[in-house]
Amino acid sequence: MDKVINTEAQTGQKKSHPPTLLFVDDETNILSSLKRLFRPHGYHILTAESGAEGLKFMEHYSIDLVISDMRMPEMDGAAFLEEVAKRWPMTVRILLTGYSDITSTIDAVNKGQIYRYISKPWEDNDILLTVQRALEQQRLEKERRRLEVVIRKQNKQLKTLNAGLEDKVAARTGELQQTVSFLELAHESLNDSYRSTVEVFSNIIEMREHQTSGRTRKIAELAEHMAIEMGMDEADTQQLRFAALLRNVGKISLSDTLLKKSFNTMNDSEHKTYTQHPIVGEGILMALEPLQDAARLIHHQHEHIDGSGYPEKRKGDSIPVAALILKVAGDYYDLQQGLLVTEFLNSSDARDYIIRHRGSFYDPKSVDIFRKVISRLAERSEHVAERRLKSNGLASGMVLSRDLIIQDDILLLSQGHCLTEGIIERIYNLEEAIDYELEIYVLADKEK
Repeated sequence: MDKVINTEAQTGQKKSHPPTLLFVDDETNILSSLKRLFRPHGYHILTAESGAEGLKFMEHYSIDLVISDMRMPEMDGAAFLEEVAKRWPMTVRILLTGYSDITSTIDAVNKGQIYRYISKPWEDNDILLTVQRALEQQRLEKERRRLEVVIRKQNKQLKTLNAGLEDKVAARTGELQQTVSFLELAHESLNDSYRSTVEVFSNIIEMREHQTSGRTRKIAELAEHMAIEMGMDEADTQQLRFAALLRNVGKISLSDTLLKKSFNTMNDSEHKTYTQHPIVGEGILMALEPLQDAARLIHHQHEHIDGSGYPEKRKGDSIPVAALILKVAGDYYDLQQGLLVTEFLNSSDARDYIIRHRGSFYDPKSVDIFRKVISRLAERSEHVAERRLKSNGLASGMVLSRDLIIQDDILLLSQGHCLTEGIIERIYNLEEAIDYELEIYVLADKEK
């Protein structure tokens, strides 16, 4: 066993109780790289060179988070994380894997109930941010459970109070209401963190696809507007948005050559491989219970109303309504990127293509709503009042009128993001670090 490495706590934790991380990999150079990366951030670090050694650490130490490699002799990452999930369910589990391990990765997701998998070679900022958010979510979950215990205890106490002790009943009720308010705040914080994580992961998928930054978000916004116009409830609309943001997660296993090809130029072998990505995408999200409805929409996003789509050639009412909306919104922007036909269509031609295939590829009702929403959004964009500012001219409460982009294709902040003092300071520091002035546009009236 490797010895414990004590480091200064720089993450706001008490110095005597930093989070404990366990890295498991049979390659010592990988373990050394992880230790060097995480050492400056105040974590308690343990390393193990096998799954069996990792389990011994789990038995003797209180581990907050474990990162395990997929490919290891005797006990691979899937088997190791499955055992950790059974015996230490509150320990956050992250898997390191390569693109070639997609089948094994899905198996690990199912059995080990992992929080996230990270592809090798990893991006330092990505893995650091993933661990930070995982530990924050773990902390909130512990706090939620603690508050539930408090509520149950207080409910029990309330039942034992004498009916005549009205003052005590009133006091206990007030305490209970305050506790419930804290619980609701914790739950809301968890939801916000979850939504932010989905959006960050969506940006990473776009970078893997080599596509225009922010395109997936535009698909999500168009699908969301269409769902609202159709009268879809809030919960279903949010699942549709998640599905739109993660619609291409199954493409991470595809080659760069195949990702850049138009669908209508693929040969039989390429077509067979490509049309499996909705199934793979659903499988990747299988262990994430809050995303099961979104995963089902991802599975059916390329079905045609006339039964000529894939992967199941469903038709008519057998296709979920939200998947029909996602099909229209996704194809509208894919056509403009040359992903469906050889030409790169402009927005007008892409709209006409969808209208022309109304009733064959696309659901008629969805197309009619699409036409209405596209027209309304175009009219609204013509009346947006904006101004360009330097970072030292920004103020808290301002709202971005355009995506904030760096290096032409890396999305930092999305259009509509409301700026805070903390974000403004990070923008300024980023400009100083890269010696480059970002193009920042905000709404003239500061309103979303």
